[in-house]
Amino acid sequence: MIPFRKMHGLGNDFVVLDARAQPIPVSAKAAQAIGDRHFGIGFDQLISLEPAGPGADVFMRIVNPDGSEAGACGNATRCVASLVAEELGRDRVVVRTISGDLPVERLPNGLWRADMGEARLGWRDVPLAREMDTLHLDLALGPVSDPAACSMGNPHATFFVEDLAKIPVAEIGPQLEHHPLFPQRANIGFAHVLAPDRIRLVIWERGAGMTLACGSGACATIVNAARRGLTGRRATVELPGGPLEMEWRADGHVLMTGPVATAFRGELDLARYG
Repeated sequence: MIPFRKMHGLGNDFVVLDARAQPIPVSAKAAQAIGDRHFGIGFDQLISLEPAGPGADVFMRIVNPDGSEAGACGNATRCVASLVAEELGRDRVVVRTISGDLPVERLPNGLWRADMGEARLGWRDVPLAREMDTLHLDLALGPVSDPAACSMGNPHATFFVEDLAKIPVAEIGPQLEHHPLFPQRANIGFAHVLAPDRIRLVIWERGAGMTLACGSGACATIVNAARRGLTGRRATVELPGGPLEMEWRADGHVLMTGPVATAFRGELDLARYG
């Protein structure tokens, strides 16, 4: 029996396994089964804590419900940082991912601020299938068109819309995620700018579908909105699960501030999931 924690950041939920003492081999098939919300535990991402090596306090591996590996997850970064900081008795830790090292610090009132790294804006960085201005992609489907794109360690495209209620996210999200323009697929954001410092956002996550919150998606949204001149470099991003405070610093790094929570702890019999 393998202990786990069920954690979430604004409803973006994770099964967290601690594989630092010994490896926990979870196949793509097992991840899919564990992620099933009816026959498994259910998660937006499966998180594995692993040894990091010099320069970081923990390595965080991120697996989607479809069994694919993700390069970044802002809400999970805060959750993992809170666990490790508590263990170490510190207010600042570094979480290593396949996309880079992410410093995270404890703030008052149960909040955690993560430096999600530098937004990468080149078409090869996203990546796109061909050379294109990432500020205005030649891409349209149904009621949406003209997104902006960037990489936050994973690919993002953000469509700016006037009325989120009129966007059939569950219908067009999968089509856009798998569009040939995105050779590694993409996270698709639908953003309504309410004010220069406030954005409402709905996300279709690559490999996970619609989620209540997406930290890297909020990062991409503030970057793309500021690039378009729709907002300043600081804004509150309102997601279905709650708000994140975002800042795109002058050095290109994106800071994300939000809460973390543990829903429950349990034990999982990995053999049951294949």
